[in-house]
Amino acid sequence: MNHSSSGRTNARIFAAFDSRRETFGICSRCTVAQTTTTAYDDTTFVKPLTSYTCTLAEPEARALEKYLREHGYEFREAPYARFAAEKEKVSVVFYQSGKLVVQGKGTQDFVEFVLEPGILKQARLGYETVLNPELLLPRLGVDESGKGDFFGPLCIAGVYVNEPVVKAWENSGIRDSKNISSDKKIGDLARLIRETPGCVTSVVPIGNEAYNRLYGRMKSVNAILAWGHARTIENLMGQKHRMNPAPVRAISDQFAANKATVANALMSLGRDIELVQRHKAEADLAVAAASILARHEFVSRLAALEKQFGMKFPKGASGAVDEAAREFVTRHGAETLSMIAKTHFRNALRAQGLPEPPRTEWKRER
Repeated sequence: MNHSSSGRTNARIFAAFDSRRETFGICSRCTVAQTTTTAYDDTTFVKPLTSYTCTLAEPEARALEKYLREHGYEFREAPYARFAAEKEKVSVVFYQSGKLVVQGKGTQDFVEFVLEPGILKQARLGYETVLNPELLLPRLGVDESGKGDFFGPLCIAGVYVNEPVVKAWENSGIRDSKNISSDKKIGDLARLIRETPGCVTSVVPIGNEAYNRLYGRMKSVNAILAWGHARTIENLMGQKHRMNPAPVRAISDQFAANKATVANALMSLGRDIELVQRHKAEADLAVAAASILARHEFVSRLAALEKQFGMKFPKGASGAVDEAAREFVTRHGAETLSMIAKTHFRNALRAQGLPEPPRTEWKRER
């Protein structure tokens, strides 16, 4: 099948699915230096960054302490600090509250070349908004959760942000949900996101039975993701009257080799906005917020399934997942597996004692 006919086929599938939706059941943690203007009105200077504050998750704190010890920083005692160290022109203090304070003439280099790339793994809101004003533009962010989990649904979420929303989330801890290990923290941040004035959200959960029917027709996880991302964008654009100003683009992770996969699934409302797909899109604040909402929806629905069936369903697709899947089949029968799991995963075959096809027969999705 050529690309053109493939695109038309997917478009027909998306349209058919949309017409039968009821059948399927469907950061910003930092404070930094400010800018100053001179008598020359067209010139803006950025003060050297001499103070930087943000919060760190536990893995980030451990990684930072390890870095400081391995790179000759001199450790010292400081009130209420878990650790404090300094070297040459920079002082680093991490407090028991989870707050990190970096000070000194070497702050800017430390943040740009050590903290952001090596510890935080992304640029944080604050100084970056001075250098890149696009971080304050009104936009949509879209992300998903549950794609790599055998148990539980696939959940896609979208978030609209504008400049006041972005600034309201300073020091909030909003970042890619994969870097947040606590489900409670995910829940707290999801509540903050939803309750922020000016923020508009949408969540599209695809339950397991609907997911398995979709996969049976589409034979592609990326096609399902494209439909979910497109519907989320459509849902948000349907609330455009609540957005001030209107979004200039929608940003999502590039999960398919062909960027047209999502574009082809968009309907009329979604085609009124620029679609930006890129790798590591979670570094964008809007996408990070969407990842938190999607994760919260996923863990909430997974917990409901655990309560319904009276057993724990581990996340991911590990050996512990295989063990739980076998136990589920023993208790409830293989025919009910589609109610709680994504049955195209190899875990489903192992749970039923069925042979797995050679991995060479499993092709990478486009």
